[in-house]
Amino acid sequence: MIPDRRSFLTIAATGGVAFALFGCRSAAGAPEKFAFTLTDAQWKQKLSPAAYEVLRHEDTERPGSSPLLNEHRAGTFACAGCALPNFSSRTKFESGTGWPSFWKPLPGAVRTRSDGSLGTRRTEVHCSRCGGHLGHVFDDGPLPTGLRYCMNGVALTFTPGAA
Repeated sequence: MIPDRRSFLTIAATGGVAFALFGCRSAAGAPEKFAFTLTDAQWKQKLSPAAYEVLRHEDTERPGSSPLLNEHRAGTFACAGCALPNFSSRTKFESGTGWPSFWKPLPGAVRTRSDGSLGTRRTEVHCSRCGGHLGHVFDDGPLPTGLRYCMNGVALTFTPGAA
């Protein structure tokens, strides 16, 4: 049976409501637990307003706005929320996207989950210690991994030194 216009609009509207309510996350499950936790008030006090919005509310900084985009010294990029080292400068590359990009995180430093917040499936990257949103990973990066960890600079800090 072919649906008529009214049926189609009802299905589309229902799907739109479901997407608006549930499209930002993968299937429901138990909330993730993290070793480092703070209350929302403590996060607000600890972080800059921009870092708070990115790390705690999954915002995205404007492309080209991060000073870490042009950071080329040897060193370590860590979570701005809990200071867990996330990326080595040895894996940073120029992606041309306007965000600091890496082809591999440090072992055990990040977790990923499905993100459908823009109406398309992406893979969100967050800190494995505090759960802070760092950015997204895409499969258009350089060898050897072919991955591009596209990170928000305000979600990271940089410590120069041996990477």
